Amino acid sequence: MDRFIDGDARAFDLLFARHGRTLRAYLHRLVGSAAVADDLTQATFISVVRGRGRFQRGARVKPWLYAIANNASRDWRRRNKFEAVTDEGELPETEAEPALQRDPGLEKAVKAALAQLPEAQREAIVLNRFEGLSFAEIALHAGVTESAVKVRAHRGYERLRELLKGIWP
Repeated sequence: MDRFIDGDARAFDLLFARHGRTLRAYLHRLVGSAAVADDLTQATFISVVRGRGRFQRGARVKPWLYAIANNASRDWRRRNKFEAVTDEGELPETEAEPALQRDPGLEKAVKAALAQLPEAQREAIVLNRFEGLSFAEIALHAGVTESAVKVRAHRGYERLRELLKGIWP
């Protein structure tokens, strides 16, 4: 990131190569659409280019990138608030990503349950469980304490248990 701030364009390519795929996967989990995730990933990296002067040298890059991605998804969600579900009240179908032994019914139920959580709880769970960020890293990008993130995740998991009762043990 320091090289990119200093004007090395190749450093941006390295940032994108290192983080683009995981940010896209994260955004896909948040918004439920591969096409929208692609657009939001692009918007995230455009914001990185525009905001590189605001990056604090020595800070960790990954939490900063996730904060930008979260802002992009929040903006998208605000603009498309009423398009988030189908006419039947379900999440729109998404492309299946290759994986072994996936349960499409369970995935659909989990996505629907995640969509019902408050945004802060959903972000804490997705960033920790699916993206592997620590609670400290999530707190850093969210601008709250680590304890607050833990509480959000705990409450989110409790709500997921309620929503998935009978579907998942």
